[in-house]
Amino acid sequence: MTAEPIDLFSSFIHLDHEGQIRAEQPVFNSERDGWQLMTFHVETDADVHGDHWEVHNAADELVSCLTGGVRLYFRPEQPGEKEEEVSLSAGTAVIVPRGRWHRIALDGPSDIMSLTLPRGSRLEKRTDA
Repeated sequence: MTAEPIDLFSSFIHLDHEGQIRAEQPVFNSERDGWQLMTFHVETDADVHGDHWEVHNAADELVSCLTGGVRLYFRPEQPGEKEEEVSLSAGTAVIVPRGRWHRIALDGPSDIMSLTLPRGSRLEKRTDA
């Protein structure tokens, strides 16, 4: 076996239940089993589907800011509540609880990395966008 460098910005890293780790094409498949590590360079809110809420029902999600700055918003759980905002600067992360609707907004061009089980993940268009 020859170890080769992996470009994290052009591959997703899949970690399966048997302990195998593979770099594969960057395709998000909400039916896939196993953990998925994803790294992105993002320029605008459209690059992080900022006009949608996102949820991961199979597991928590780790969202980390590698460079730049991002804001993570949690959708209110009860009518009348406000969105909860968490600001991430370079080198920080937040754990999004399983089943919690959330979205990302950028402070400027950034590099972000996330880790979750994609199975059962969903997007929902924001009505307030």
